[in-house]
Amino acid sequence: MSEEGFDREFDYVIVGAGSAGSVLADRLSAGGAHQVLVLEFGGKDNSIFIQMPTAFSIPLNKPRFDWGLHTEPEPGLHNRSLHQARGKVIGGSSSINGMAYVRGCASDFAEWAELGARGWDYADVLPYFRRAEDCIYGEDEYRGTGGPVGVCNGNNMRNPLYRAFIEAGEQAGYGKTGDYNGYRQEGFCRMDMTVRNGVRASTANAYLKPALKRDNLQLEMHALTQRVIMDGQKAVGVEYQQRGRIMRVRARKEVIISASAFNSPKLLMLSGIGPAEQLREHGIEVVKDLPGVGANLQDHLEVWVQQRCTQKITLNGWLNPIAQGWIGARWLLTKTGLGASNHFESNGYIRSRPGLKWPDLQYHFLAGAIAYDGSSAVKGHGFQVHLGANKPHSRGRVWLNSADPADPPRMQFNYLSEEADKQAYRDGLRLTREIFSQAAFDPYRGEEVSPGRDVQSDDEIDDWVAQSAETAYHPCGTCRMGEDEQAVVDPECRVRGVENLRVVDSSIMPTVTNGNINAPTIMIGEKAADHILGKELLPPSEAEVYFSQGWQEQQREGSPTRQLD
Repeated sequence: MSEEGFDREFDYVIVGAGSAGSVLADRLSAGGAHQVLVLEFGGKDNSIFIQMPTAFSIPLNKPRFDWGLHTEPEPGLHNRSLHQARGKVIGGSSSINGMAYVRGCASDFAEWAELGARGWDYADVLPYFRRAEDCIYGEDEYRGTGGPVGVCNGNNMRNPLYRAFIEAGEQAGYGKTGDYNGYRQEGFCRMDMTVRNGVRASTANAYLKPALKRDNLQLEMHALTQRVIMDGQKAVGVEYQQRGRIMRVRARKEVIISASAFNSPKLLMLSGIGPAEQLREHGIEVVKDLPGVGANLQDHLEVWVQQRCTQKITLNGWLNPIAQGWIGARWLLTKTGLGASNHFESNGYIRSRPGLKWPDLQYHFLAGAIAYDGSSAVKGHGFQVHLGANKPHSRGRVWLNSADPADPPRMQFNYLSEEADKQAYRDGLRLTREIFSQAAFDPYRGEEVSPGRDVQSDDEIDDWVAQSAETAYHPCGTCRMGEDEQAVVDPECRVRGVENLRVVDSSIMPTVTNGNINAPTIMIGEKAADHILGKELLPPSEAEVYFSQGWQEQQREGSPTRQLD
């Protein structure tokens, strides 16, 4: 150990090799001017269950790859505790997620800017989405090519059920969009996934592993970061435990926390940065009283609306061991076939009621009737849509379990604590049933399996949602970006009132986006890298965005206001 008490020195120390941390590892080490260290508690990602897209549900339940976090009992979900899977592996949650690539609606980023995240409006962030992307469809003012993250549609909707879902959406009056990640989110469309050449395009594959060829980037795995080392209100390094040893590393320039919406606030609090009363409760010296650390926790819930299928064409027919063996063998040999897709190949975005300018409901359509984590499946053949009310009003919190860095944080989302969130699911189920009733599904539609025909009234729907809703694994908001007293980081991701310390991950989102959050988390890493390096930001985009002209009076495009039964 050196005389200053540190084992080593780097310019930048990044805590977490996940969706944002891997991006930073690449961008900050590019050019060779800076020495960069990445600390990751997990290990390697060399498992077929990670790399083969169709197997994505398996790592969600493996302690080797998942932190194993659970919520406190949730009153709005009949006091159920939900498993909140987070990636404990290089690539973080991008290595165990469902690979859905959804940027969000343009209005999401306008909302961020209105809440104090100056410079994060849609025009500001679109260039960073484009920089990250290598889109198989080609380049335009919304899409990028040549970036690290491969984006495609999997098997190009070969199963007719995917096309039937898009057609049903059109028949119900919602319209079709050519690209929900482009000019227009609202409507029905083929769905994108982060897959390149049949292999998961995690941030480990896209950014981290190529960057590790550089001499100025070092990765330490199985390293549990215990605290940020502070000199007054200045971050000077990091203390971590690895293989039974305590290591201290100095950061000559900055410490950057990219440890997730759960572990980033936990690490700040362990370092004396957070709500003073809570820190004192655990015997932690208060370095900076920041009451917003751990607050503003948000997530998406989703429910599965399932139908039996009258034709034997669904994924349920491929669940037997022989069929699964064939899928795996074909993927290993050619990286093609059902193994190369996450099977969410079409989706939709609609408004739950008149008076909304932008969509608030999201659909992922699956040509099978199977639990997201693979734990259960409908007997026979079926299909389903994952329905999410994506602009929740409910807010929760993350707080410390103890001052022991090995203890998991505690968390409670307060799901469905706001009446508006319950109403969105009531409307959403009824609108979904209407979509499934369209002519496009006539050749395939059997009886409704879930929730079933007996669930009709508001109370019955509320009870079904409370009993069956699961997390969509989109936690965010606990180190909110802004400029008010509850904000944790400023618009350049710097922790307020603390020098040389930033947070860069989904925890800085002021509000959750209308869609899966991996794509915006990657974008956050891309944009934050330019802030950290002091680079001139990419010029704002001038691309136009769509909204329905009749949104004040109409729930859907080109149709009168409909009274839901």
